[in-house]
Amino acid sequence: MPLYESVLIARNDVSQAQVETLVETIETLLTDNGGSIQKREFWGLRSLAYRIKKNRKGHYVLLGLDCTPDTLREVERQLGLNEDVLRVLTLRVDEIDENPSPVLARKSDDRGDRGNFRGGSKPAGRFESGRGGPRRSSEDREEYRARGEHDDARETAGAE
Repeated sequence: MPLYESVLIARNDVSQAQVETLVETIETLLTDNGGSIQKREFWGLRSLAYRIKKNRKGHYVLLGLDCTPDTLREVERQLGLNEDVLRVLTLRVDEIDENPSPVLARKSDDRGDRGNFRGGSKPAGRFESGRGGPRRSSEDREEYRARGEHDDARETAGAE
């Protein structure tokens, strides 16, 4: 059977438990027709890029499906009729990757970086606040150096 990856966005009004119930109804529909869900990831409540049906946020779910095209059409039809589902995108894939998706991998990386900054030392930066390198004095600036060289040239010319 062909393999598919499907991402669905549910309204932010519904709870996580209701989203899981929605996924379970998809699973029962698939198993009744000989298909299965090989992968499921709940990405959580995320901001949408633009409003969809007056919603600014939505619950994202990634599903790895193994089913026939007819069964997939029925699943998409049922999801389209459900008022809690804002959008569904399904793609045919050669294989379903068992590793966490890039969205989940990035989410766990971000949390690790945040904790290191708060608990550990500040990163070297441009300013004393940790955003830059060493501070320069006013004599180190190019304009002062250029002016100083120019003054030196005037003094040597006046002495002659």
